[in-house]
Amino acid sequence: MNALGDAHQHTWTLRFMTLLAADTQNQLAWLGERELETETESVVEEAELLCRISEELAERGVFEPEELCGLQTIGRRLGEIDAACRTGLWTNALATDPAWDEIRSLARQFLLTALGDWRQPLPHPVRPPKGDH
Repeated sequence: MNALGDAHQHTWTLRFMTLLAADTQNQLAWLGERELETETESVVEEAELLCRISEELAERGVFEPEELCGLQTIGRRLGEIDAACRTGLWTNALATDPAWDEIRSLARQFLLTALGDWRQPLPHPVRPPKGDH
C-alpha cells in the first residue's frame, strides 16, 4: 500500500473505533440519523478487518506498538462474539449484548492511547459524488 492508502486506512480505523467507543445512545442516534439498518455481522467483519490490517500498518510505522496492541485486543474480543449474537441488526445487539460494552471500553482505551482522548466527533456520512444517483 502507498502512503496515501496507509493514511486512508489509518483515518478509517480511527473513525470506526470512534463509532465503537461512543455511548450506546450516541451510536443508536448516529445509526438512526443515517437511516442505517446495519447487520451486526457487517460491523464485526469490518472491525476485524481493520484490526488485521493494522498489523501491516504498524510494520510501516502508521500505528505505534501500543496502538497495535489495543487493536489486536479489540480484534480478539470481536472474534469471541458468538455466531448467534452476530445475527440481526446492530441496533438490537447494542441494546442487548454485553459484548458491545466491553468492545466500547476497549475502543475507548485505544483512542486514549492513539489520540489522548476517546471523545471524538462521530464520523460524517459519506456523500456520493454529484451526478450519481
